[in-house]
Amino acid sequence: MPQAEVEAVAEGAESAAPSAAPRARPRGSDRPGAQARRAASPAPAESGRAAAARTPPQRTGSPDRRGDTDAAKAARPPGQRLRAHATREIDQALDALGWGGNRIHAGVHLARKNLRRARATLALGANGLGPGAALVDRELRALNRDLSPLRDAHALVETLDRLLRGELAPQARTLLARARRAAAAARAAAARRSREDDPGLGRRRALLQVLRAALRAMPWAQLQPGHWREAVAASLQRVARAGERARASGGDEDWHDWRRRARRLSQQQRALKSAGLGADAPKFDKRQIERLGEAQDLNLLLDHCGKGSPFAKAERGALKAFARGELAAARERIQGGGAPAQA
Repeated sequence: MPQAEVEAVAEGAESAAPSAAPRARPRGSDRPGAQARRAASPAPAESGRAAAARTPPQRTGSPDRRGDTDAAKAARPPGQRLRAHATREIDQALDALGWGGNRIHAGVHLARKNLRRARATLALGANGLGPGAALVDRELRALNRDLSPLRDAHALVETLDRLLRGELAPQARTLLARARRAAAAARAAAARRSREDDPGLGRRRALLQVLRAALRAMPWAQLQPGHWREAVAASLQRVARAGERARASGGDEDWHDWRRRARRLSQQQRALKSAGLGADAPKFDKRQIERLGEAQDLNLLLDHCGKGSPFAKAERGALKAFARGELAAARERIQGGGAPAQA
């Protein structure tokens, strides 16, 4: 059983289990003579039917641990259930950051996603978790940004792979295939530098262990429905305002901010449902958020066509033109689809 689940079951057992009262012993039963008489007296014979009646039925198969876990989960306060969700995300990040070899890129990608989800859960109770919440959130954000170079190198390859799976003119396909080879070489170089700087990402994992302990030490059990409902309402408002700004300005930063806000809303929905609080989870257009992510990937391609680009200088202009055309089409589809719902 994972560490977070063991801790959760233990917490539920501590809060739900009544204290056992000691059984009273018959007077004189502890005397040496009484003990000797009990040992010497033969046990009364009993019929097979009586013995069978007193013999508890044997269970077949493994115990239903999942049912026990669900019962323990339901017995915990909602705030502790949110803490359990955030802890699981950090535990998954710790595991993913330990992936070695060629899996380092997928591990970093997954870990950064887990850290964002943990931060989104933290934001649901930030107003009720005390001053430590802002500190832990700040350090989780810094750790995530520290992993960005590795993630960006991998995301660039993934973006080119996605584009190559689509319908392309022969010249564009040749251009993107060459770009993909250059991006893959840059990704391998980024992995080598990371291994030299922080073997096995051990330093980052050690820091994350400290942040895990700090997150669990916060007073999650004190959270009330008003805390996460207020946080969800604020997230919905931020998404709406960010969408209005992006549509009005057309600026890359405004579009990126819209995507970030929408992603946070999706992560908070996930956390609330995981904690059994789905009735308070926000509703939105999931496909719209996916489109925002695809558009941001095209921005990443554009960013890598400037200074320090892994692409050949002679091909950067053609790559820019291609990415800008795809980005304009992606944003047009997003604007036609409307903003994430606020129902």
